[in-house]
Amino acid sequence: MICCCNKMDATTPKYSKARYEEIIKEVSSYLKKVGYNPDKIPFVPISGFEGDNMIERSTNLDWYKGPTLLEALDLISEPKRPIDKPLHLPLQDVYKIGGIGTVPVGRGQDRV
Repeated sequence: MICCCNKMDATTPKYSKARYEEIIKEVSSYLKKVGYNPDKIPFVPISGFEGDNMIERSTNLDWYKGPTLLEALDLISEPKRPIDKPLHLPLQDVYKIGGIGTVPVGRGQDRV
């Protein structure tokens, strides 16, 4: 999980470190309540409109020393795929397509 604090260009004053820290404190409290460890989640201040801290470091956020959004995305490890588990395919619909036949449609899930 990555938490981005967007619209940092719209804070008063612009790119306010105090507002960023206030948001982190409030969101961290909520994340703890729902079972996450906020210490393991990167909080990235960004401005989607201006492009600040999304791909490259922004001079507007020079007080922030953590990863950019792109760097934080690159740090996420791929989940282990349970290839030793059987496939579970709950059917959602069945289509009868002329010239093809009957096509069952569902969403593949690994069975735990």
